[in-house]
Amino acid sequence: MRWVFRLLVLLLLLAGAAGIAAYFIARASLPQTAGSIALASPALKQEARILRDRNAIPHIQAASRNEALFALGFAHAQDRLWQMEVNRRVAAGRLAEAFGPRALDTDKFLRTLGVRRSAARAYDFLKPETRSALDAYAAGVNAFLEQHEGMLPPEFLLLGIKPEPWTPADSLGWLKMMAWDLSGNWGSEMARLALSRRLDKKQIEEFFPPYPGDAPVSLADYTQLYRQVAKALDVEELMARLPEARPDGIGSNNWVLSGKHTVTGAPLLANDPHLGLSTPAIWYFAHLSSPSGDVIGATLPGIPGVILGHNGKISWGFTNTGPDTQDLFIEKVDPADPSRYIAPDGPKPFVTRSETIKVKGEADVVLSVRETRHGPVISDVNPQAQKLLDSGYVLSFAWTTLRDDDRSADSLTGLDNVSDWSSFIENFRDFTGPQQNIVYADTAGNIGFFAPGKVPLRKPDNDLKGMAPAPGWDARYDWDGFIPFEQLPRSYNPASGQVVTANHKIVPDSYPYFITSEWADPYRARRIEQLLRERKVHSVESFKQIQGDTVSLMAAEILPYMLSAPLKSQPQNSDLAAMHALLSGWNGGMGANHIEPLVFQAWYRELTRLVLADELGDDFQRLWRHRPALMRNILSNTDGQAYWCANREAGLPADCPRLVAEALDLALTNLKQRFGQDPARWRWGEAHFAKSSHRPLSNTPLRRLAEVSVPTPGDAFTVNVGRNALNDEAEPFANVHAASLRAIYDLADLNRSLFIHSTGQSGHPLSPFYRSFAQSWATVMYVPMTLRPADIEPGAIGTLLLRPAAAPDAAKSP
Repeated sequence: MRWVFRLLVLLLLLAGAAGIAAYFIARASLPQTAGSIALASPALKQEARILRDRNAIPHIQAASRNEALFALGFAHAQDRLWQMEVNRRVAAGRLAEAFGPRALDTDKFLRTLGVRRSAARAYDFLKPETRSALDAYAAGVNAFLEQHEGMLPPEFLLLGIKPEPWTPADSLGWLKMMAWDLSGNWGSEMARLALSRRLDKKQIEEFFPPYPGDAPVSLADYTQLYRQVAKALDVEELMARLPEARPDGIGSNNWVLSGKHTVTGAPLLANDPHLGLSTPAIWYFAHLSSPSGDVIGATLPGIPGVILGHNGKISWGFTNTGPDTQDLFIEKVDPADPSRYIAPDGPKPFVTRSETIKVKGEADVVLSVRETRHGPVISDVNPQAQKLLDSGYVLSFAWTTLRDDDRSADSLTGLDNVSDWSSFIENFRDFTGPQQNIVYADTAGNIGFFAPGKVPLRKPDNDLKGMAPAPGWDARYDWDGFIPFEQLPRSYNPASGQVVTANHKIVPDSYPYFITSEWADPYRARRIEQLLRERKVHSVESFKQIQGDTVSLMAAEILPYMLSAPLKSQPQNSDLAAMHALLSGWNGGMGANHIEPLVFQAWYRELTRLVLADELGDDFQRLWRHRPALMRNILSNTDGQAYWCANREAGLPADCPRLVAEALDLALTNLKQRFGQDPARWRWGEAHFAKSSHRPLSNTPLRRLAEVSVPTPGDAFTVNVGRNALNDEAEPFANVHAASLRAIYDLADLNRSLFIHSTGQSGHPLSPFYRSFAQSWATVMYVPMTLRPADIEPGAIGTLLLRPAAAPDAAKSP
């Protein structure tokens, strides 16, 4: 048997050698951060300098703005090439080429939308200076690809793919996908369509309650049409194939104070945009310096320029307005000719095109895409589309961002040249979207707010207001232009000396235009305003405390309704009374080291299941979210809504207190199964860990190496936000959607400004900067956002010089 032992030893040695070889091959793809590189690119005419400071943030100096963007493209490719590759494949609908058949449905949907086709067409509508910026950036990315063809990040080696040359359309495509992430009205429209199979019009309107203080919106009753379409469409199957709709609690925080409210007498501005967590983080910090000026802040790998930051004169911060810029249309197929559909002025032909999708390891898939006057027919993504066609209907999709004249890139790449309020406003004149609440401050002491973007005008007789799928053959539901630029919400040096936006309603009832009916619940906005009122003057330190605040006004509001119910008479858990008493003294603080947030979230989760699952049936799992306004109305029996607590299938009458008591008992049982029998050992932060997933390594044995995870506080409604997905049975408390970055700008000295994002600058798993920000981010700590060389140079990890390669003839001269 000695030979067996020797064979095993040999195999182990070979495996170890292979592992060591793989490690060194992977390390060879770490970026060069010092020395010089000669690049043969016409976009680089003079030397560009990339100094990476102690946090691996590149500070780029170049002889022109475009050469600085060239160097940014090079730095992005050095640190985030795999992320860029995935992002452009998403926009182009080319994921299946890399990931195989499991990505095919996503590709089909994105090819149907035609995001990259739209991006390629939009390029021609941009300003010449924007096109040249995109070209210069792409040249920088491609210069890196030419220099490092054989030393790609490990993900390329694992999947056996090579990156193609970068193009401006790749950059514009990712901008449009960012707009998709922030535009989600289609999801609630689709949900209304799906719910029509089980609920009546009144119940659906209750399920989507109005914004607090607003009157309920009564929509036209198309229940019978919706039921007919939903049945034929197989809505559940279609929605399973579409990207997830925008989650509840999505959004961001920003606020700005004038000097009369600060210790320095100059404005302070704070911003923390909330997005899905990923590894690496969606943002990449950078500083660009050229004769055109300086700009520093958060960039998006794949896109030229600083998106969020300051330029030494002004600072700005974004939150999502959440406008209704998407509509679904039920199109009626011409019964005499299925290649046509019915329009208000008669039948029109579907515009068709063919898309070939390459699938790794399988044959190509040919997709036939149809479009109507409103937009692409998304119901064709469903394999049951023929069934819907036989019923006489298809579902089309309208979205402002698919317009050929989308010039959002002009605005986003132009921020570095803005110097005052008037040029700031004018910079966004042609911004399409997604509409953003932008707070502004300048070194002259001015503050402001502006919400630019193209928001469709609905006609006065439109009795659906974009909230539910509309009959495409009825001209009442067609868009009628956009809100005039001069009438978009704005304010300059308001008398209050402050502006706060947190995705809540930003316009008064007197505002003459419809933006949306789906403003975010105002819990975060109310908490920020409350904290701002608690001090006469504020500082960078007090802004840090506000960004780190973890009091959930949602929990504080809903919990009394839950505590008022009597305990279950025969509980499964002997510590039921103790947990109930513990929560009775709790203020809604979602601290990471506390047990109360975990018990509350588990209790609330089970209660929403008991209340809603029987009414929603097959739709419940997909629509299982926090929905505090709905739950408040049910538990308080507003307008008799306690009837939702009945279970008709089981023959049980409405009894909300019984369900509340049952839910706490179930919650404790579930928590013991997940976290052990001793509640004293439970901690919210451990259950609510920030889960920054890596695509695709989170789904492989390399997950521990590639995924960044850290305990965090908060919930979907705290200022320090951390949204968990109730419908995730495996990890229902994990933090999957949070502050993707935090920034604080001190206009008394912009070099005292601070920022942080959720992982690290590098996208390479073997880099020391892969997860170097994670713990600081989780504990609300920051790194400096400074332009001063004296602050940048100490501890710098290296300076890389990008030099134009000598022309062949010049090299021969003496």
